[in-house]
Amino acid sequence: MTSPKSEVNIGEKIKHIAFIMDGNGRWAKKRLLPRSQGHVEGLKTFTKIVEHCFNLGIANITVYAFSTENWNRSAEEVGALMGLLEKNIDDNADELIEKGIRLIFLGDKSPLSKTLADKMTDIEKRSAHNKAILNVAVNYGARDEITHAVNELISEGKTQVSAEDITTHLYTKNSPDPDLIVRTAGEKRLSNFLLWQAAYSEFYYSDKLWPDFKPEDVDKAVEDFMSRHRKFGGY
Repeated sequence: MTSPKSEVNIGEKIKHIAFIMDGNGRWAKKRLLPRSQGHVEGLKTFTKIVEHCFNLGIANITVYAFSTENWNRSAEEVGALMGLLEKNIDDNADELIEKGIRLIFLGDKSPLSKTLADKMTDIEKRSAHNKAILNVAVNYGARDEITHAVNELISEGKTQVSAEDITTHLYTKNSPDPDLIVRTAGEKRLSNFLLWQAAYSEFYYSDKLWPDFKPEDVDKAVEDFMSRHRKFGGY
């Protein structure tokens, strides 16, 4: 697939892209549809965007699917989201593995149903040999992630920790920090997403609601990223 800037190897410049997939509910509301329908359409967009990013040569993709705060939504909406997640695993797990993708779920699985948690763990194990990584954040919160990492270090007997210690105990330990974080629906905040990892990430915001986000919108974000000079605190 031709890249937005064909003279540049995108995979060398962007090793990790992350998406805050915002706007499913608003998309449905605008159309007088139930919020669950917005998530159905959002899942279709997720599939297209992930495929496009891997085709661009980006080896690590992270998506924010369900936060620790999302439990505050209605039981009906939460149930619909979990059902969609389980169905997506059932329908696409084998294909993802065949395509060389490693699926990792970021977050605490313990509040999830045993059936869903077991399916998540199963595909993580079966895809562990693959190189390209798709991180799906489910019941994820960055503060919880950092707390979890510190508690793991304490359980290992650490009495003093370094930044590297924390990095290697985060849920994202198998991926480099994100180079680019994309958020849709016009919102400009992190919402408890990858707080540690985003220290030097570039940000790109789109006014489009997630179900309306297209591969060409990814290309625009990539082009914008390529035009920036990353300083990492220097000159």
